[in-house]
Amino acid sequence: MSDVPPSRSPAAPAVPPPVDPALLQTAVDIAREAGEVTRRWFRAADLVVDSKADGTPVTAADRAAERLVRERIAERFPGDGVVGEEEAETCGDSGRRWIVDPIDGTKAFTRGVPLYSTLLALEDEHGPAVGVIVLPATEQAVYAGRGLGCWCDGEPARVSETAGLGGAYLMSSSYSHWPDEALLAVKHAGCHLRTWGDGYGYALVATGRADAMVDPAVELYDVAAMPVILAEAGGRFTSLEGLDGAAGGSGVATNGRIHDDLLAAIADG
Repeated sequence: MSDVPPSRSPAAPAVPPPVDPALLQTAVDIAREAGEVTRRWFRAADLVVDSKADGTPVTAADRAAERLVRERIAERFPGDGVVGEEEAETCGDSGRRWIVDPIDGTKAFTRGVPLYSTLLALEDEHGPAVGVIVLPATEQAVYAGRGLGCWCDGEPARVSETAGLGGAYLMSSSYSHWPDEALLAVKHAGCHLRTWGDGYGYALVATGRADAMVDPAVELYDVAAMPVILAEAGGRFTSLEGLDGAAGGSGVATNGRIHDDLLAAIADG
């Protein structure tokens, strides 16, 4: 008898457990409430726009919406941490962390453009758990929980079936941040270039109304909701370098079918 045990096939990676549907609903409720707060100042004559140290705009609406999110999370999940754009990080001891962008697209908001969004995400010990995109001015919400699918206002959301870059609708928050060569590369590949950007662009990809969304430079709170939303919608989210997750400093969301070709076109441009 051999002393060497028989070889075994490598174990399949453990599948993270689905989140509690009630947790997803709570996240949607909080994000919708925060989005409703922003409407108090949307197109308001008394809106005051300040500049932060980095030169980006901030308003009372940004601050009030994030404060509401933090208060609701503290009430319901006091052990959870919170990271946001407008306030310092709150550390928790539960192993979970919420990430909030009260107004994604503040420049659009200050100009009365209704495509801004309120973003809320949750990470747990398994990774991305919940993602919510609320579009307050259009009264829409796209959201997903790990293992629960992606939804748009209660209806299932799926990415498009577009199979190639030719004819694909490509969104970006601003093409002015793109290297000229990369921009020409996707143009010559046949992409239709649009600027329905920020969280709105990612919502379009998750619901199949657009095929790709690219942001060359982002902060964590800009895209923390996107990995689980795109995954549950059947798509893919990475950085420009192809790294999974929201911490890569850039964001690329696609229907999955054109993802590698898009990354290659941008890299070769």
